[in-house]
Order: sequence, then C-alpha cells, then structure tokens
Amino acid sequence: MATHTLVLAERLDPAALFGLYDAHLKAIESALGVVIVARDQRLTIEGPEEAADRAKAVLERLTRVQLEQGGLEPDDVRLALSQCREDHPTAAPELALPGRVRRLVPRSSNQARYLKAITDNDLVIAIGPAGTGKTYLAMAAAVSAYNRKEVRRIVLTRPAVEAGERLGFLPGDLVEKVNPYLRPLYDALYDLMPVDAARRLLERGEIEIAPLAFMRGRTLNDAFIILDEAQNTTSEQMQMFLTRFGEQSKVVVTGDVTQIDLPPGEVSGLCEVEPLLAGMNGVAIVRFANTDVIRHPLVARIVDAYQTHREKHRRD
Repeated sequence: MATHTLVLAERLDPAALFGLYDAHLKAIESALGVVIVARDQRLTIEGPEEAADRAKAVLERLTRVQLEQGGLEPDDVRLALSQCREDHPTAAPELALPGRVRRLVPRSSNQARYLKAITDNDLVIAIGPAGTGKTYLAMAAAVSAYNRKEVRRIVLTRPAVEAGERLGFLPGDLVEKVNPYLRPLYDALYDLMPVDAARRLLERGEIEIAPLAFMRGRTLNDAFIILDEAQNTTSEQMQMFLTRFGEQSKVVVTGDVTQIDLPPGEVSGLCEVEPLLAGMNGVAIVRFANTDVIRHPLVARIVDAYQTHREKHRRD
C-alpha cells in the first residue's frame, strides 16, 4: 500500500476539481481502486502502489487541464483516466476552430489515436458504436484543415439506403428527399463553423454535402472527404467512393457495423473493406469501443446491453 499527498495551487478551485458532490474524485476512486481524502487544498491518496501512482498522475493532469481551460468536465476525467492506464499514451492533439465550438480536444485515447491517424494518413477508416465521436472529430479535422489552407474544399457524403423505398413518398426533388439523411452533417458543420460562413462556403461549393450517389464519375483533388454511415454502402459503392479522391486529398470513412440497414444478403462495403486494406501503406483503421462513448453515460450502458443481447442471440 502507498500514500501520496497532493497540495493544490492556491489559484485552483478545489470544488471544480472535485466535481459536483465530489463526482470526479469518486470516478477516480472507482476506476483505480484507491481512496482519496480531500481537505481544503490538500488531497491524500491511499491504495495499492501502482494504483495510487496512477491516481496521483490523473489528478496532476486534471489540475493542469483545469488551470488551462478554467474548469473541468466529466469527459476530461475520463480522458485522463484512459491515458494514465496506458504506458505510452497517444499525445492528444487540440484543434482550434472558428465556430461555436472553439477548442476541441479528444476525450479518449482512441479519439487521440484517431486524430493522429487523420494527420498521418491519406485514408482513415473509423469503425465503432454511436456516440464515440467518429463523424464529429472527422468534421472538426476537415474544418481545421480548410482553415489552415491545407485543402481547398470539404466534401461530406453518406448513403441514403431508403432511396428506393421511403424517400419516394417524400415531396420534392432528389436533393430535397435526401436532405433529412444529411441533416446530421449540417448540424455538426454549424457547430464547428459560423453558420453564415458555412452557408457562404456551401453556396460557393467549397463545402459540399451530398448523397453518395452524387460521387460517381468524379475525381476530387485537394479536398478533405468524409463518408459517413459507411456501413450502409454496398461493396460496389465503397469501391466507387474510394477511387474518387485525387491528388492532395484526404479521406475519412466512418461507420458502425452493428447498425447495417442494407437489404438481407447484401454485403456491407465497410465490413468488406477493413480486411482488404488493413496494413496498406497510407491507410489507418481505428476501432472504437463502447468505453469510448462520450454522450450521456447511459448511452454506453445501452450500447453494452444491445451488444450482450446480440452475442447471446448468436450463441442461441
């Protein structure tokens, strides 16, 4: 057993570090199996030596984050815990953005690996459950790259698998019919960039949001291209998409293989492409887990429940 004492800087607000009703301290205690006693600006950590060392490292990291950004969120605690569990944590890059969200940092080690993979590779394939930030982080990386003039345009696309069935009953032309399926991309874009600026870029074609069918026959140079909901592409659609990008372009493909809406018997292009491209130079594949879910904590538990149900159903 080991005991560590941590004295907080006078300018640091202990209440913000500890969390509402000491929620941050309780999360660290539960995750690492230690006991943390707080008295004014002094923290005492007791537990097995390795766990106490990690708890001290987590708290030191959180004090730095709190001083830098003026407060803490539960996601900051989860990220610090995730990184301190690893012997060689991935550096967490930070994106400066012009929209409502001004500063974005990864909230888990996998998110940090994801952003680093986007920086280091021409093609990144991100697979994992809802709520892990796959699309949002890719959008943030695209906006950041555009602002730094690394690309001249952003192209956002996703399949509309219901095009032959439900969309036919909606009013309007094809673009109006598929707009509901592209709405999440617009929502993320308006978070990350001022709405007026985003609309101007959309009008000029420097940002394009379009259904996957509109990509056929094109070559996209000097662009940051995101394919969302890729689990709903067919094998042919995925091949078509991956052969669209040209010189000075970067591509991110995101999807959740547990939410495939294709007709029975149709092979998902996302499921097929992972083993085909694994290990290829210039390609990175990032897999997110339920522990990376950064929405309401209940979302992670819901994802776990469905996964357990599916596994039980397969065994039966």
